[in-house]
Amino acid sequence: MKKLFALVLAVSGSAASAQTPTTNPMPDGSRDMYAGLGVVSAPRYEGADSRKTSVLPVLQVQWSNGVFISGMSAGMHLSSSPTVEYGPLLAVHPRRTESGTGGRVGGVEAGPSSTLAPTKVLETFRSDNPLAGMDEIKARPEAGAFFNYYLAPEWRLTSSVLAGAGNDRNGVRGEIGVQRLAMQLAPHHTVSVSAGVSFANRAYQQSYFGVSAREAATTGHRSYRPDGGVKDVRIGARWNWALSPSWMLTSSVQATRLAGDARRSPLVERPTNVTVSTAFAYRF
Repeated sequence: MKKLFALVLAVSGSAASAQTPTTNPMPDGSRDMYAGLGVVSAPRYEGADSRKTSVLPVLQVQWSNGVFISGMSAGMHLSSSPTVEYGPLLAVHPRRTESGTGGRVGGVEAGPSSTLAPTKVLETFRSDNPLAGMDEIKARPEAGAFFNYYLAPEWRLTSSVLAGAGNDRNGVRGEIGVQRLAMQLAPHHTVSVSAGVSFANRAYQQSYFGVSAREAATTGHRSYRPDGGVKDVRIGARWNWALSPSWMLTSSVQATRLAGDARRSPLVERPTNVTVSTAFAYRF
């Protein structure tokens, strides 16, 4: 059970990450479950200058057969090797309206990934909202796979790819990253750090950063057709405080910088953004 104490609230501001919880060996027929409530402050959408603060539920469940649910993603560990993790991955990419990104459910281990309505949302709007007049992008199910490799017990290379985002359902996004798991600073206190790069195909970039000719005519933005490639880079840190064998306080901070054609989008006000979160989770 030791690996599960590398915990973090999965409330990335962009849902760009769909990382997986570490393998958790357990007796056949058993399961490990965390549930709780958290608060996240994030940009309203990828590249927004304004922010929103949401109170939302947190959920992570892992069963002995390898199936897991972590926030808005689910999958299955298929490998029996202690140094390799791989398997299918499902996720829900949140919708984007004129007011920004829709709600999420957090996980206690995966980032980044993330559409259910949050319990409460406190939003700050700008009169010159760049999304005003843009088409709504509906929430979409995504399917793909993950592959992780342990360089050492505390170091993990991560990767994932998911397809199905955007109104046309042909957006594909992927990520590669590295994690340093659970550095113990003091009894009951651990810190983990991570870094990663996200990629997206042209269809994804056009859905979330592009401006069609019709949208340009109604919004005043210039028409913009981005190409696929590197979408963003990120670094993050998380602190977990085991208050008791059952209760945990988990907090995280993640800085993300848009890159390439995504950064040059007329919808982007601030290419670098920070997402912070904290949550109480109970282990059942």
